[in-house]
Amino acid sequence: MSDIPGAGLGLKPEHYETALGARAEGLWFEVHPENYMVAGGPRIGWLEAIRAHHPVSLHGVSLSLAGEAEPDAAHLQRLAALARRIQPALVSEHLAWSAWNGQYLPDLLPFPRSTAALHRIAAHIAYTQDALGMVIAIENPSHYLQLDGHEWDEIDFLAELSRRTGCRLLLDINNVYVSARNLGFSAASWIDRFPQALVGEIHLAGHSADPTLGDALLIDSHDAPIAPEVWQLYRRFVDRAGARPTLIERDGNVPAFEELMAEQARAAAELRRVAQEAMA
Repeated sequence: MSDIPGAGLGLKPEHYETALGARAEGLWFEVHPENYMVAGGPRIGWLEAIRAHHPVSLHGVSLSLAGEAEPDAAHLQRLAALARRIQPALVSEHLAWSAWNGQYLPDLLPFPRSTAALHRIAAHIAYTQDALGMVIAIENPSHYLQLDGHEWDEIDFLAELSRRTGCRLLLDINNVYVSARNLGFSAASWIDRFPQALVGEIHLAGHSADPTLGDALLIDSHDAPIAPEVWQLYRRFVDRAGARPTLIERDGNVPAFEELMAEQARAAAELRRVAQEAMA
């Protein structure tokens, strides 16, 4: 289980000043480490100031764990240096690939869940954890189309990665909802099957309809408030699993800090509720 106490927010530069003064109980912040892997300057200074008052989580977007090549050694060295400096409560990454022959692509791309992929990704996770000297969490991706070549159910694949490497799982509930709508499966049934004991963190975010296809294709855009259906799935999971550190993600159309804190407060209330029910 993570040391993060409650509900957190993705930290945005426009909110540094306000976030620095925030003192909500259990509040924590998450950042993309790629924006902070520098020796000095104002951005890392702000992160260190935030870290003095709140736990911080590092949520990577460029290790390309599902790629053919192992994670870049120089990148891992910089990430490890940042982790030593910030002492994050959790480090996480996506189950996706984003690099090919030294070229980085601006997306988190899918892959067939084959046994060969399982071996390769498990090796990359182990390599990463060894380089960082800590366990990481792996996030379930959003899906937009049916891929050929799957040999593993998605939940079984994630659970097996955890069994082989000791990694934790990051359950992104918006990703589940988007994928279920796009591929035609039951999000509730998927949530009910997810291995609760392996979950170190939960993500909640908003999504949007594709500009051309509309609701026939949902996009994990992180540019809108959390949808009611995602809140319902969140409550369904924590009712079964108990309280888990929960992050509110917003990367586009970023509103005022107070609006994000209202979503943080809603998640925090759910966590308090299930914790109190567990003690009753």
